[in-house]
Amino acid sequence: MVTDYGHLTYCTNIYGGEKWEDHFKLLKEHFPKVKHAVSPDSPMGLGLRLSDLASKALLDDRKLTELTDWLASEDGYVFTMNGFPFGNFHDDVVKAHVHAPDWTTPERLQYTTRLFDILAQLLPEGMDGGVSTSPLAYRHWYNRTDGEWQAMRERATQQVAEVALHLVRLHHEQGKVLHLDIEPEPDGVLETGDEFIDWYTGELVPAGVKVLTDALGITATEAEEAIKRHIRLCYDVCHFALGYEDHRYVVDALEKNGIQIGKFQISAALKAAMPSDKAARQIIGEAFMGFDESIYLHQVIAKETDGQIRRFRDLPDAQVALFDEHTTEWRSHFHIPIFLEDLGILQSTQSDIANVLGLHKGQPLTAHLEVETYTWGVLPERLQLPIADSVSRELQWVVAQLGK
Repeated sequence: MVTDYGHLTYCTNIYGGEKWEDHFKLLKEHFPKVKHAVSPDSPMGLGLRLSDLASKALLDDRKLTELTDWLASEDGYVFTMNGFPFGNFHDDVVKAHVHAPDWTTPERLQYTTRLFDILAQLLPEGMDGGVSTSPLAYRHWYNRTDGEWQAMRERATQQVAEVALHLVRLHHEQGKVLHLDIEPEPDGVLETGDEFIDWYTGELVPAGVKVLTDALGITATEAEEAIKRHIRLCYDVCHFALGYEDHRYVVDALEKNGIQIGKFQISAALKAAMPSDKAARQIIGEAFMGFDESIYLHQVIAKETDGQIRRFRDLPDAQVALFDEHTTEWRSHFHIPIFLEDLGILQSTQSDIANVLGLHKGQPLTAHLEVETYTWGVLPERLQLPIADSVSRELQWVVAQLGK
């Protein structure tokens, strides 16, 4: 839906169906219910997630026409896509494989450019369109000591620059501004705001300027402007909250470096203050483990008394440090419903969403707002509600925040 602060939608990675026919069936079942609840009398955008397999199916003009006709009939449109998960995102064990294939591979490059070719045909006139993607790779797949780490970064960065070239050409041909939105997350090669900015300014811009000047014969200044138009940050609020990041600092640092936010992914993580009493800590540790499940990674980031943070790759890995007396807080990577702040023993990082939306209201930072709670199927049973009702409630919560 269109708000005073941008297009607001939800990401369809909440639905399974890796084959296009299966995913489209779920879209047709659920999207009209959500739209009726939150935007019955005006158009509503959709944050489309396509697997690699589904994206190949939509190369068929008949299937793409069927989608555009359905969107028109439902008064819907697509302005953003999620290109992070390449393959199956439900049912099977995903864990670190959500990054595969990573940005060192031709498959990731081909998949991403294909998504943009589809988005260019779906995007309404006068709007910019974005595709979010992984933060280059999963950092624990690469060795930092033998040149492998640097080679990975160089290869991944080169391929992101190739996407920028593709988007510049689409812009010249069709006049549409499309952008790739890199999404830092725990255990990604790019985890934090500072890591993203350092990579962007120190690696992407130099590599991208060379690619664009060589291919297009433009000046270095024009090439850098194009990079900054077409490569942006996907600001997943859950991920930045997990790292205890100062949202104002990140936003100001992005602005200082001329880097745009492609979209806000509005999401919340689990958190809990860690008391000194061991019995109380045991209860908190058990509450966190109630969210442990076999499909997704649920990294834990602990804050220490000296302000430093300690990272664990998954919930079970953090249990060995449950009674560390220097730990003051735990946060875990589990996208929980954003309308929930207090879960009893545990809480959510909902206040970070309110903080970010407040910054956005004071100075609009992007035209794209996307709620991304993809864990409905693995939530503890007491938190599970019909998906359409839950998504509608999340969107209504955001609208209320924007209206404050």
